[in-house]
Amino acid sequence: MTIPDWITQLLSSKEFFAWVILPIIIFFARISDVTIGTIRIILVSRGKRNIAPLLGFFEVLIWIVVIGQLVQNLESVTSYVGYAAGFAAGNFIGMYIEDKLAMGSVIVRVFMPEHGNELVTLLRSAGYGVTCFQGEGASGPVMMVFTIIKRKALKNVIYIIHSINPKAFFSVVAVSLKKSGVFPVPQAATLESALSRRKMK
Repeated sequence: MTIPDWITQLLSSKEFFAWVILPIIIFFARISDVTIGTIRIILVSRGKRNIAPLLGFFEVLIWIVVIGQLVQNLESVTSYVGYAAGFAAGNFIGMYIEDKLAMGSVIVRVFMPEHGNELVTLLRSAGYGVTCFQGEGASGPVMMVFTIIKRKALKNVIYIIHSINPKAFFSVVAVSLKKSGVFPVPQAATLESALSRRKMK
């Protein structure tokens, strides 16, 4: 099967490259460097600073190549569209990847007007380190329960909290640095065992 001459001429023309091929290349290149940049920033905020310089090198290298192509093709409006679209998509993809990797640790702070001791017992039974103390809320006394966990274990902890009080108020804050303490990642069997002991009471 032979390719018609007009298609060959179109694909080899500078105008087609500047208005179609180049914007597509810039779009995917921008996705790559913004995704890397987003992950780099998140890694720095999580205290993982060893990988960040390497990611920064590739991020800037890709960015310089993209900017160089834009400067050489200033008349190509579609290249600007590809640049902006790639930036937006790169941010989304970077955050999506980071969320799936679930890197780092978080502090979970729970405020329990009642059943606070039960929550503490259940979290400890599931293998989490817990600190608790009494406080005063807007509507009366509350028990404040603090635990620092791996982000991968966050769903388990939220599940435990909701098993005791589906309307419990809690907040989650990222941790940039931690030292010592109890930071296990409980197995599903451990979690099920803790919940089953609660149901038996």
